[in-house]
Amino acid sequence: MPIPREITRKEKEEAIFAAALQTIKEKGFHKTRISDIAQRARISYGLVYHYFGSKEDLFDALLDRWWEGLFELLSCVREAHDPMRERLASIIRYFLDTYQEKPELINIFITEISRSTTNLTPNRLEKFKEFLSITEQVVQEGQDEGALRADFKARYLTNIFLGALETFVSTMVLADQHLKDNAQKRRIAESILEVFLNGARQQLTTAKP
Repeated sequence: MPIPREITRKEKEEAIFAAALQTIKEKGFHKTRISDIAQRARISYGLVYHYFGSKEDLFDALLDRWWEGLFELLSCVREAHDPMRERLASIIRYFLDTYQEKPELINIFITEISRSTTNLTPNRLEKFKEFLSITEQVVQEGQDEGALRADFKARYLTNIFLGALETFVSTMVLADQHLKDNAQKRRIAESILEVFLNGARQQLTTAKP
């Protein structure tokens, strides 16, 4: 009879993460108890506290996964120097890909952070501001290159772009609408880009006769 393989720390943490995501999605952060997460993960109550000092620490660890992936994507976007349309499309795809592959994670980001001030501790708010700042830099680069109109502040265009993206994803999350396939993701991304760029594209001036 084969000897059962010992479960690694990483596997236990992954089980805790998965259970926490599902439980917080169902109950909300404040109503979720560590005991609920432990029961769902089928591990001891004390083991969750062994890996994470508190429910808040576990919540921050979940959010860090979102932020780490997003900041890594934004770093690649800035280094690649792709056309502005592709840079903005990459940001949209990150949200949509996450919603398709890890719906609980983006659900928590939308319901517990983006659309809730209760959970915005100074550290969490700082991450949110950093995201806005980096995206604004991408937009500013588009203005400097002449790809985006410059008669509006970069911050305004950033808010319009992210507002459209966040509202679209929020509507799907709150209505529990799932992405059917990659074709639907492409249509959504194209819709957001077309509406945004048609209003934000640099206007060409014609010489007066």
